[in-house]
Amino acid sequence: MNIENIELQYLTLNDYQELKSAMIEAYASLPDAYWLEEHLKSLIDKFPEGQIVLKVNGQLAGCALSIIVDYSEFEDHHTYQQITGNYTFNTHRPDGNVLYGIDVFIKSEYRGLRLGRRLYDYRKELCERLNLRSIAFGGRIPNYHKYAEEISPKEYIEKVKRKEIHDPVLNFQISNDFHPSKVLKKYLDGDTDSNEFAVLMEWDNIYYQKPNKQASQQKTVIRLGLIQWQMRPYNNLEELMQQAEFFVDAVSSYRSDFALFPEFFNAPLMAGNNHLPESEAIRELSKYTDRIVSKFSELAVAYNINIITGSMPEIVDDLLYNVGYLCRRDGSTDRYEKLHVTPDEAKVWGMQGGRELKTFDTDCGKIGVLICYDTEFPELGRLLADEGMDILFVPFLTDTQNGYSRVRHCAQARAIENECYVAIAGSVGNLPKVHNMDIQYAQSTVFTPCDFSFPANGIKAEATANTEMILIADVDLGLLRELNQFGSVKNLQDRRKDLFVLKKKK
Repeated sequence: MNIENIELQYLTLNDYQELKSAMIEAYASLPDAYWLEEHLKSLIDKFPEGQIVLKVNGQLAGCALSIIVDYSEFEDHHTYQQITGNYTFNTHRPDGNVLYGIDVFIKSEYRGLRLGRRLYDYRKELCERLNLRSIAFGGRIPNYHKYAEEISPKEYIEKVKRKEIHDPVLNFQISNDFHPSKVLKKYLDGDTDSNEFAVLMEWDNIYYQKPNKQASQQKTVIRLGLIQWQMRPYNNLEELMQQAEFFVDAVSSYRSDFALFPEFFNAPLMAGNNHLPESEAIRELSKYTDRIVSKFSELAVAYNINIITGSMPEIVDDLLYNVGYLCRRDGSTDRYEKLHVTPDEAKVWGMQGGRELKTFDTDCGKIGVLICYDTEFPELGRLLADEGMDILFVPFLTDTQNGYSRVRHCAQARAIENECYVAIAGSVGNLPKVHNMDIQYAQSTVFTPCDFSFPANGIKAEATANTEMILIADVDLGLLRELNQFGSVKNLQDRRKDLFVLKKKK
């Protein structure tokens, strides 16, 4: 499937015909299993934020509907009809404490892309933003009818949890951090596949705070996943990308918003061309770049994570560049270039410096990417900061500790002087069968500004040096806004623009 764009949108009545057709398909075993237009209008009027659709290439692929309820009004053994107020949704309470899921589904042709996770993630974020206690819904168990004469619903749930029985709905809900808390009898009238049983599924909001009279400011917290990559031999591109997917899966399982790979992480593929001069071997490596970017774009969509691909060689108009890609989780991509190549890259490989410097818009704010040596030129970070950059990503490759120290200390300086977060990720190990790629030294790190709201040493998190691992760190964009306005020092505001100015040449 060629995916050009994935969007979450609020449901509107213009979506009704598409939605009706999708529901009829999704609930083929249930009689008249679709909402009337008047039902959707009522939901949208009462709680527009709770009604979302997922569109792929402009076509409706899935939907999630919800209301807010005061859970004290219902007993634990409620039915679907009761929770929806006989389908009027008069049970919706703007001042309630639980986000209750009314419906969620993905069309059959879009299943397998992990798109359902996006709908659940939206609900979780909405629950946190509205400071609700939890999310709850009655989950169908559509395979239960196959076992109803042998085991009880409770036994069925336990067997599904132990992977002894496969239930597509319950398995998916459990994998998205929802826990079964109770069996509901006669929950949904006409659901013969589930024998009219359902499982009350819940997700607890650990950030929930009981309402009080004190004002509070909502923060925007972004989770970064850094891959400290081990250089090792691979027989082919498929093996290398299998390892890359392993790491994407690992950091996405922690609900990371970004995955950062190192510079030239694909260098092991040059081993097959070690008989060639280095300048020819690197050009052979560039032949993999398009396929690697395409695969990363698929992974970004499938695992719902933005991927910074590190860097790779790329040939444009017969000139060799060091480039990388931002593969967003909505299916779109952007390209960045290494502007300053090292003397070794120029002399041994014949590599050229790029010409374009820019920030990138993401669903987690503006970011910038500087490849390795570029971070040692402070002008670049400042230009990106002037464009509104919040997070700077630095994929790097260094063979010695002194080379690493240059990248590390310059990256930390960029965080302080530009009031931003800086994440650096490198490779470890060695490639004895690849010329010009000796031993690697790395300690991947997330740097912060140095002020009272941040770690005193300006280090949010750091990996163990020279060890293959992932590093997960949360960064709070709200703290950057406070720093800019109320910091002990104000590096961006206090610049003497009456004495100097920095700008890009067109």
